[in-house]
Amino acid sequence: MRKATKLLHTLASCGLIGALMGYIVILLAAPQDTAAAYSNARASIAALCNYLLLPSLAIALMSGLLSMVVHPPFREVRWAWLKALLGLSMFEATLGIIGSKASAAASLSARIAAGEAEQKALADTISSEWGALAAIMLLSLANLVVGIWRPSLWKKAD
Repeated sequence: MRKATKLLHTLASCGLIGALMGYIVILLAAPQDTAAAYSNARASIAALCNYLLLPSLAIALMSGLLSMVVHPPFREVRWAWLKALLGLSMFEATLGIIGSKASAAASLSARIAAGEAEQKALADTISSEWGALAAIMLLSLANLVVGIWRPSLWKKAD
């Protein structure tokens, strides 16, 4: 069971970081010359979030917590608790920021393409998207580094 949860956790983490990188690539490389093209790019980002980012994040979080249950030594080391805290922070931040921004920007860009909204509204909607994406990527990479490095952190008081 321990190896299965580790494999599941590793695969989900790969999916998570891959989805974040895909999100960045779409933001950087997608055609933005027309509202319709931009609307299609935002729809791709929303699909990426719905079908890869959020499921990978949920599986990584659940498999990480499950690994603490099936492997009792993980409950004794502080780095595992740090990873759990970082994972919960990532889950909340991703749900609250990236998921909602991707969906809101996709629907707003579709309305702009249809001529129902102004482009300024879209700029306001996605103004903080890069910062949020960078913060989540940093949390994800910090989780990866802690899992590989496994620092002792601070010593227990006797």
